[in-house]
Amino acid sequence: MRIKQKPEDFSVKESYRFDEVASGRHRVYLMDKQKLSTFDAADRIRDAFGLKPGSISYCGLKDKQGRTEQLIAVDGADVDMQEPDLRLKYLGRTDQPLSAANITSNRFAVTVRMLTEEAVGPLNLAAAEINRLGVVNYFDSQRFGSLKHGQGFIAKDLIRGDFEAALRNYLARPSELDRSEDAKVKAFWRDNWGRWDARVPFEGTKKYHRILKSLREHPSDYLRAFLQIDASYRAMLLFTYQSYLWNEGVRRYLQLLLSRENLFPLKYQAGTLLFHRDADPEVLHTLRESTFPLLAPDTRIEDPKVKQAVDWVLGREKLALEDLRVPEAPRMLYFKHEERPTVVVPHKLVVGRVQNDDLNRGFLKVNVAFTLPPGAYATLVIKRLFHFAYQEESAQQIRDSWRAPVEDREETGDTAFAPRGPRKAPAPTPPLPAPKAARRSPATPAAPSPGRRPQAREVVDTRPSQPSPGFRERQRQKKDAKEQARRDQAAKRPESRKKK
Repeated sequence: MRIKQKPEDFSVKESYRFDEVASGRHRVYLMDKQKLSTFDAADRIRDAFGLKPGSISYCGLKDKQGRTEQLIAVDGADVDMQEPDLRLKYLGRTDQPLSAANITSNRFAVTVRMLTEEAVGPLNLAAAEINRLGVVNYFDSQRFGSLKHGQGFIAKDLIRGDFEAALRNYLARPSELDRSEDAKVKAFWRDNWGRWDARVPFEGTKKYHRILKSLREHPSDYLRAFLQIDASYRAMLLFTYQSYLWNEGVRRYLQLLLSRENLFPLKYQAGTLLFHRDADPEVLHTLRESTFPLLAPDTRIEDPKVKQAVDWVLGREKLALEDLRVPEAPRMLYFKHEERPTVVVPHKLVVGRVQNDDLNRGFLKVNVAFTLPPGAYATLVIKRLFHFAYQEESAQQIRDSWRAPVEDREETGDTAFAPRGPRKAPAPTPPLPAPKAARRSPATPAAPSPGRRPQAREVVDTRPSQPSPGFRERQRQKKDAKEQARRDQAAKRPESRKKK
């Protein structure tokens, strides 16, 4: 299976509320973006209008690999952005920056591709299980990009007081999976660590201007330099480690409540998650009503099983609750306690009819729609729904895809595989529609690539790899063939008359 093969395959729209204040200093916009993270979009707007760090607030982080609509608020400035992948629509003013409290829910529409007949068989049963049991409210792989890109948990460096290591992992640890200019900047500082006056030959270094300025003025004060990172991103670095502790704690909590027979594993970026396939009514009620803490020094736990799970994960990390702090910068780097629901139940879950996959010849696709509360991950609902076919894509699979010829490369995102299908050249990212358009016109399906069909016995197509003609081209070819046949028939008629 595959998700997010193109931006339109993963759509999310915020349901929001904010108190409109005509004289408010914060301008509120509906931001429509694709193939951009929330951080990237905010940075582009800030750079385009010369805004200060922290001047853009938002309700939550939205996925990079998809088409998303979300609220942002700009402090003290009017902005406008109408670019192919980023558009703003002015909504009004308010007197407070936006936060998670401004979201009421998120509505998702997801196209799941590259499915086989075997993969769609148990789909109705899996949907019934989700409606009855809910989905464990884990943080999914996209929360752990620092692991995917080899930076590790930077929060661990901060807890240890090793601020140089934290800054190295942020500034000078290029990812093997990142081929952008940012990776070149990080490779430069990896090779020139300590030479802060060195000239970086890449435009992407502007992102790190404040950090480098601090290092030039105070070369050995790595904490001061680290604090030049945007406050929202600093908070996310700590929250990433908190999220990992939460996932591991909840995984252990499920093991304490349920037997092994009622649990099944799924791999993700930071390890393995456990989901329940059944539970007696009492345990099911406990799971639905319980919360599990995002750990901080002031966390207090009353439920004995939750405490047992927390003690287990902290013991494995060789930490105590009191260790979750950075005493050198307590106001700027800190862990915040929060209770997070253990289980989330998707509302209005709709599974569409099975169709032929227009992007992957010989496979099937299914459209799925549902609503989630703020902070819950749609990709986890999809993984739970297709758990019998889902497989996390490894870093090696991503690297292997780059070794294919240029014309056969496929853009990688947060994708998942069951049988690996034929590869095809990536289509250019389509621009966002004009702001006045009420509906999007469906994109013209890409011409399917020849390859293998999912069969019981593998059949290898040895014909030369050529793009299959589209519908209009096939119709034109049929018309030309008929016209040629009529001309051939007409040419034979004089000869037959002469013979008579």
